[in-house]
Amino acid sequence: MSVDAIYLNGHIWPGAPLYGNVGGGAREDDTGVGEPTALAVGLGRVVACGSTAEILELAGPGTEIIDLAGRRVVPGLIDGHIHAVRAGVTWDQELHWTGMPDVASALDSIRRAAATAPPGAWIRAVGGWHPCQFQEGRPPTRRELDEVSGSHPVYVQALYEVAVLNTAGLRATGLDSFVGDPPGGVIQRHPNGEPTGCISGMGGFARCLEAMGARSADDQRASTTAMMSELHAVGLTGLVDPGGFGMPPERYNALFDLWRRGGLTMRMRLFVSAVDAGMEYQQLNDWLRHGQSQFGDDMLRLIGIGEVVHYGCHDFEGLDPSFAIAAGAREELLAISRRTAERGWPMHIHAILDSSIDVILECWETVNKEFPLRDLRFSIAHADTISLGNIARLHSLGAGVVVDDHLVFKSALSEEAWGTKAIRRAPPLADLLGAGVPVAASTDAARASSYSPWLALWWLVAGRSLDGVLRRAPEQLMTRQQALHAYTAGSAWLSFEEGDRGHLHVGARADFAVLDADYLTIPTDEIPALTSDLTVVGGRHVHSSGVITAQNADRRTSVANHIL
Repeated sequence: MSVDAIYLNGHIWPGAPLYGNVGGGAREDDTGVGEPTALAVGLGRVVACGSTAEILELAGPGTEIIDLAGRRVVPGLIDGHIHAVRAGVTWDQELHWTGMPDVASALDSIRRAAATAPPGAWIRAVGGWHPCQFQEGRPPTRRELDEVSGSHPVYVQALYEVAVLNTAGLRATGLDSFVGDPPGGVIQRHPNGEPTGCISGMGGFARCLEAMGARSADDQRASTTAMMSELHAVGLTGLVDPGGFGMPPERYNALFDLWRRGGLTMRMRLFVSAVDAGMEYQQLNDWLRHGQSQFGDDMLRLIGIGEVVHYGCHDFEGLDPSFAIAAGAREELLAISRRTAERGWPMHIHAILDSSIDVILECWETVNKEFPLRDLRFSIAHADTISLGNIARLHSLGAGVVVDDHLVFKSALSEEAWGTKAIRRAPPLADLLGAGVPVAASTDAARASSYSPWLALWWLVAGRSLDGVLRRAPEQLMTRQQALHAYTAGSAWLSFEEGDRGHLHVGARADFAVLDADYLTIPTDEIPALTSDLTVVGGRHVHSSGVITAQNADRRTSVANHIL
C-alpha cells in the first residue's frame, strides 16, 4: 500500500490486540517496552505501526512527514452514546459550560455573548453543566442574568434538573404571566406569586425551547459543522447517536443533506427511536420496514432501534422509587424486540434500574429462543445498578453495555435514591469486564451531561463526582487503558466495526488523535483538561491546534537526516 503520510517520534498506543476481548478491554502492559513511536498512513488506513527507523523506510516521493515531537497518539475517540444530531442543530447558538469553574465565569460568558448577539436573540446554555461544578454550588439567579444580558432573553438549563430564565426570557415564553404551571412543568414562585425565574420538568423545558423558534436548513448544517469541529478538538473521530426524545425522521434531514454534500468529517452511527407514547410499535416498525440496518457508508450509517424503544419502559434517571414496567409495556417491548431481531437489527435501550433491566432481559431471552441475539449487538445504555445475575444474563445473550458519566454530576442525588452500597458500584465496571460483557463508553451529551470525553474517561478511572466525594469503590474502577479501549474499540463494537476502527493496527482506518498531554501518565485530575493537537479521520486532518507541522519528503535519505 502506498504511504501518504508518516507520523514520527511519538508515543503511540495502538489499542488492544486486534483479536482481543472487547469486553475484557486493554491490559496494563499494552504500553511500555516496545511501544511504537511511528505510524504510516496510506489511502486512509494504517499501513504500518512501529519504530521511527522502521516506519521511515516506507517513505517515498511525496510522502508527508509529521514530527510528533514526543506527543501521545491514541485511536480516535468514539462516543458510544451522544445526542449529536439534536445538539448539532443549535450548537452554534449555545454557550457550552463544560469546565466552567464558577458562576462568575458563567455570567461573564453571557455578558460577552450579549455584546455581540443580534437584538432580541436568545442567549442559552442548554444542558451539559450542573451547579455542582461551580464553586458556589448553585446556578445563576434571575437577577444575576438580568444584570449581564441587556435586553436579550436568557435561558440556562442545568442538565434536566432546573432551568433559569431572566426577566426577558420569562416574558418571551409567557411564563411571567402564566397562571398555574404548564403541562409537564413547574414554575417556581416567590410567596407573592412572582416567578423566581426557575422552572423544572420536561414540559417546562420544552415550552421554553419551542419559544426560541426553528432554524433554516442552511443554519442547521452550518451549526452541525461547528459542532463536529469542536468535538474533533477534543479527539473525537466518531460517535453513536442513540436517537432519544423528539427525534422523528425529519429531524435527520439536515444531517443527511450534509452527508450527501460530502460535508461530514465525523463518522456517525445512528439508532432511531419511537417518538410518540402509545405509537411505539407502529413508528419503530415503520423504520424497520422502510430502512435497512447498515445503510450508509463509512461516514454515516443507520445501525438499529433505540434508545427510546417504549416510553413505558424508560426509567429516566432511575430516581423514582415507584417506577416499574407495567405488563402492557412489557408485552409491547417484547413485540418490538421480536420484530427488531427478525429484521436482524441491533437494539439499544435505556435502562438504569436493575428492575428495568430484569424485564428487558426477560423479553430478550424470550426472543432469543426464536431469533438468536448473539450476533445482533443488542445493548443497554447506562445500566448503573445492574446486578451480577443480570450481567451474567447479558453475557449469555452476547449483549453489551454502554456506560457514561452522567453520575459525575448526579452521584449525590442517586445515592439518596439507591443507597451508599449501590452507588459504590455504579456502574459496576469491573464486574462487567470480568464477565466478558462488551463495554462501550460515552457521555450521554449534550443535555444530560457534558460533551467532554475526557471528563467521562476521568469518571471511569477516578470514580469521583464533581462534588469531590469518592463515590465508586476502587475495585470497580477501570485502568486508563481499559477506559480508553471502551471509548474506542468498545464503542466501535456497537456498529460491528471493532475490527476496522478503534485501534491503530495494520489495515485499520487511520482515525487517531495526537494529544496535548500524555493521557497514560499525567496526574489523574488533569485528564478532564486534555485536548487534541491534531485529529485525523481516514488520514485527513480534521483538526489542528497549529503546533504540529509537516513537510513533504522527496528523498528518503533527506527525511532521515532531518528527523533522526
